[in-house]
Amino acid sequence: MRNNVLIRSIAAISGIAMLASLAACGDNTSASSSNNSGSSSDTTTTEKISGQFSGAGASSQQAAVEAWIAGYESANSDAKVAYNPSGSGAGVSTFLTGATAWAGSDKALADDEVEQSKAVCASGTAFDVPVYISPIAIVFNLKGVSDAGKHINLDADTAAKIFDGKITKWNDPAIADQNKDLKLPDTAITVVHRSDKSGTTQNFVSYFKDVAPDAWPYDLSENWPNEVGQGAKGTSGVISTVKQADGTIGYADFSQVGDLGTAAIKVGSKYSEISADAGSKVIADSKLDDSAKGENRVVVKINHSTEAEGAYPIVLVSYDIACPAYKDANTAKFVKSWLTYVTSDEGQQTAASAAGSAPLPSSLKDKIDASINAIQTK
Repeated sequence: MRNNVLIRSIAAISGIAMLASLAACGDNTSASSSNNSGSSSDTTTTEKISGQFSGAGASSQQAAVEAWIAGYESANSDAKVAYNPSGSGAGVSTFLTGATAWAGSDKALADDEVEQSKAVCASGTAFDVPVYISPIAIVFNLKGVSDAGKHINLDADTAAKIFDGKITKWNDPAIADQNKDLKLPDTAITVVHRSDKSGTTQNFVSYFKDVAPDAWPYDLSENWPNEVGQGAKGTSGVISTVKQADGTIGYADFSQVGDLGTAAIKVGSKYSEISADAGSKVIADSKLDDSAKGENRVVVKINHSTEAEGAYPIVLVSYDIACPAYKDANTAKFVKSWLTYVTSDEGQQTAASAAGSAPLPSSLKDKIDASINAIQTK
């Protein structure tokens, strides 16, 4: 697991300003119209793009998007792309004002957001396609354990009670009984959670909701649901806060774990350590959510209760959200080209190298390609 740390190191994006604001969506044909020739994985036929374009959203995608921008601009030297890792909720809100070409989000659009998108899309409604798959790590900083390169074993019930403030010491029997090889200190547990509206938060707590509902009584939300611990803004904020004090525990995208300790999660009768491959096994054991309203949407219903061998069950599927039709033809061409690149084999390998993410499963690729190819560019 530690061998992946270096390739998951990220370049800081702080200070990136949003580039020129984009025109809101306008008059084009509906997303269901034909324009589906070719595969979105074929980057060689993509038209060269020029102009300034911006997106905003999930901070979990930060490392991958930085690498995607570099790769995309190298192939489109007249295009300038910026991404503000403002968080999933903020990114979707910005997109729904028409101020950005696309949004990154760690949760699929809610029904009301799909409805709101009619105001900014030329026709039809916005859609979401998976672009980035990564495990969500439970990270911790505990002297004598995390600094010794060791992980801790946790089942869903114990983890839920930690994050709900019901387990407050590291040597609590619920933790110690699952980690008999570790000498756990009588150190207070300090929970660190996201302070901002976050798709990572919703993905994280949805695991508790599905697997340990008796220990996690809260409704699903992008906002942290209790008063336990302390909040920090963005993925980088959580990581920074956990690093600052002994006894802290939090959650973050795997790409930003660095040298913090991580939890191995109980799946069946065994504990699965976090890795990109272990996360991809959960998605392969999951189905699409057929209840998602709107056309061209590819929404994964994560099987948190998987018992697949070697699967790590706390995982996020991060989406890019776009309009099927834009009033500005150049914006439409960019979005189609951008999504084509990031979901291509080349784009997915770029993300894996930069962020340690898992590639999109082949079982999703045809559906993703069809959605991207439905974007109207004339």
